[in-house]
Amino acid sequence: MLGPVVGRVVGRGRYVTDLPRRAAIIGTGLIGGSIGLALRREGWHVSGIDRDPARSARALQLGALDAVGRDPDAEVTFVATPAGAVVEAALEALAHGSQHSVVTDVAGVKTPIVAALDHPRFVGGHPMAGSEQEGVDGADGRLFEGATWVLTPTDNTDPAAYSRVLGVVSSLGADAVAMPAARHDGMVAMVSHVPHLTAAALMTLAADAATEQAALLRLAAGGFRDMTRIAAGHPGIWPDLCMDNRLAITETLDRLMDAVGSLRTMVTEGDRAGILAVLERAREARLNLPSRVLHPEEMIEIRVPVPDRPGVLAEVTTVLGEDNVNIYDLEIAHSAEGPRGVLVLAVDATDATAAISALTGRGYHPTLRPLAT
Repeated sequence: MLGPVVGRVVGRGRYVTDLPRRAAIIGTGLIGGSIGLALRREGWHVSGIDRDPARSARALQLGALDAVGRDPDAEVTFVATPAGAVVEAALEALAHGSQHSVVTDVAGVKTPIVAALDHPRFVGGHPMAGSEQEGVDGADGRLFEGATWVLTPTDNTDPAAYSRVLGVVSSLGADAVAMPAARHDGMVAMVSHVPHLTAAALMTLAADAATEQAALLRLAAGGFRDMTRIAAGHPGIWPDLCMDNRLAITETLDRLMDAVGSLRTMVTEGDRAGILAVLERAREARLNLPSRVLHPEEMIEIRVPVPDRPGVLAEVTTVLGEDNVNIYDLEIAHSAEGPRGVLVLAVDATDATAAISALTGRGYHPTLRPLAT
């Protein structure tokens, strides 16, 4: 069993309780850097390494690390490398850490990693959080607040190790959820991997067409930009994810192709009722997506139609800020055609009246909708 978390064992078994808790990070990119910033904000001493020394030096400069290097006294190590490098890095951390240390990772695929690391002190993990920013310069210490952080313990996982990792990620503001690795991989294939590949395919299709129709991409409206936004993410992590999760991705792509084929048939045959039914079901499902806020039953969704012009987001958020209305979540829904869109804001239900009054006073026409229905 692991030792308690109120102190740590150092040097020749000496137990220390008067020093900061210690963590280590392997891989100081966007996620690793964000973990470092979040841990340091909670009072941890954080050490880190990266295969590129310039990245770890930059992480130290930006305050994501206290020190560059390994820390054999770290009670928890986060492996934030690309998926293909996780197993080797985690095995090394397990071998060189103390018997009281635990190791977790952040890779977007879990089955092959968990199978290769069947160790009592390893707990597979995946924070469902990210950014269009790249590298440690895009790191954000609040990235995980309100995000789902999946943990994938096995029958061989030490309960104390799992409890340790659960406590740490929860302290960063994440909503920790435990599930089997295979279930995780099937779910992320649906909500992350295949959407990214679909966006890439659509963007590539448009780019190829634009070589013959130079004006095509200039006509790309809000809907197209929204659908393909994730294609702008850094491509480097995706080959490993696709290889390691190929079965679930292939099964989900097959289901997507069947759905698209069905829509093609409806369009070809002029099945207006069928098309409408699909669109209505999709709209209902989209409107009922769970919010990323921690307590949706206490939140109100405010939808604000706005012109698609520079400064409108700052204007709306400033208006609400002046009335001390905190925005917990924000989404921009662009119009498929024309220079308009909708800001979708999640605010505390107790602030709804003040928010509506402030926005109406500036000429906006907001509407309300409970997040929890």
